Formats: sequence, structure tokens, C-alpha cells
Amino acid sequence: MSKELIYLDTYILQKDMRIRLPKSILANLNAEKGVTQFKIYYDQSENHIVLIKDDNDNE
Repeated sequence: MSKELIYLDTYILQKDMRIRLPKSILANLNAEKGVTQFKIYYDQSENHIVLIKDDNDNE
């Protein structure tokens, strides 16, 4: 994983398992609400959850 991480914000895991994403994701990743999909990975060595924008999303 790249060490050039950009901190965006911190959120609490909701009781229904949702994680709210910061609005800055829309601008920084050119994402669209209800359209853009993310692949979810777990980095065991760093104990990180990684979201990667799916470039093959259905726009």
C-alpha cells in the first residue's frame, strides 16, 4: 500500500454497520452518490481497511 496517504476524516461505525464517507471523497475521487462503487480490502500487516474506487462502475 502506498505510504502517501491523505487523511480525510474520522467516523464511528453505525449500529447498522454503515460507515459515513466524508464529502471530500466526492471531490478528491470524482465520485457520485449512489453510482460510484468501491472495492473493500483488509491489509492484515497494517490492520487497515482500504477502499479503492472501482473504475468499472456502472455510470
